Amino acid sequence: MFNYENVLIVGSGGREHALGWKVSKSKKVKKIYYADGNGGTYENIPILPTEIEKLAEFARHNKCFTIVGPEIPLSLGIVDWFNSKELPIFGPSKDASLLETSKKHSKNFMKTNFIPTAEFQTFTDSTKAIDHINKIDHDVVVKADGLASGKGVFVTNNKKEAIEAVELLLNKQVFGKSSEEIIIEKKITGDEVSIIAMCDGSSFILLAPCKDHKRAFENDTGPNTGGMGSFSPVPDIDIEVIHQISKQVFQPTLDGMIKNGNPFNGFLYAGIMIEKQTRKPYVLEFNVRMGDPECQPLMMRMEPDLFEYMESIESKSIDSMKPISWKKKYSVCVVMASNGYPGKFETGHIIKGLDRADKEGLMVFHAGTKLSSSNELVTDGGRVLGVTSLGDTLEEAIGKSYHNVKKIVWGNNQQQYRKDIGAKNQSQVKTV
Repeated sequence: MFNYENVLIVGSGGREHALGWKVSKSKKVKKIYYADGNGGTYENIPILPTEIEKLAEFARHNKCFTIVGPEIPLSLGIVDWFNSKELPIFGPSKDASLLETSKKHSKNFMKTNFIPTAEFQTFTDSTKAIDHINKIDHDVVVKADGLASGKGVFVTNNKKEAIEAVELLLNKQVFGKSSEEIIIEKKITGDEVSIIAMCDGSSFILLAPCKDHKRAFENDTGPNTGGMGSFSPVPDIDIEVIHQISKQVFQPTLDGMIKNGNPFNGFLYAGIMIEKQTRKPYVLEFNVRMGDPECQPLMMRMEPDLFEYMESIESKSIDSMKPISWKKKYSVCVVMASNGYPGKFETGHIIKGLDRADKEGLMVFHAGTKLSSSNELVTDGGRVLGVTSLGDTLEEAIGKSYHNVKKIVWGNNQQQYRKDIGAKNQSQVKTV
């Protein structure tokens, strides 16, 4: 068996920074490497997440257990390659990753395995898709079939918006091959929550519920993004609903994957809508990796050694682990993004104010940052920082995050962020 003592984190976002930060606390881990990391991570190596053979060579030479953050290397088969070399790695196979990489595949899988999800149809022809929209009597969600960095979903409020989404995806092909086929599904309204499980193929352990804010602007307006903020726990998601999700979503998913010959290992993320009237959970989407920015508050709240749970996935023994315990606190992550995100934005602005951020109960996780040639921290992406706090109440955590957000600037006020992360879930709704 391959003996490891270090960890290689594949990816460069806030999720990867948060995973590395948490794993670094394990007594079992000597050193953390990031491929290719960002301006806030250390021991970055100049290997891209898509350079799978080089990553495997590095992992073997440096005795690394590898943890994959983003979906692209998973879709390219990084886990299959590492497995063929008998190198330990945390994540699902290429075929198992189809749960995320193809929404058509995912929806058909759910239908076959009786996993609750919205009614849907798939289209490659815009005329037929528009004809379908004109015939139905309910609002719809229009989705690109393939990967689109969290931006390929259009939640529409009328036929005009739905038709515009179809034209963007099928006629203008704004996401290239990812939007050559689309899914049109019935819009379900209610409370949205992210539920993530750690799976070893046949068994799983659920992480704490988390709430993501996908839209770019306040009051859930504007285009979908990769995520503008998150918090955990979610006050209005009770244990009964969690039990229902476990029984109706995660267990049949793992059973169905075994039946298909693709047992699921790693983080399985279910975006769930709790229907308003019935309180029934419906799966909006599956992701085959940890959520971002859900990861940041989850890592802040998680009490036990994350790495031990990852090892149990590798050894197919997650059912021998205790349920994960969580700090009795709230955690809120506010994403600071480059002005213009998710559209066009500038990079290369010097980031100032991080030295003034609170040291207690706060972490600023880096995403779109890098060190310049003069060793200054500069912006290098759309989502730049995740200012993540801990508080005894949700209101306290929100206040702490925004208090520190206001200390951080770049360029000529080139930063943008939502000012209502978590606000709807306070007993008295406030805009921060």
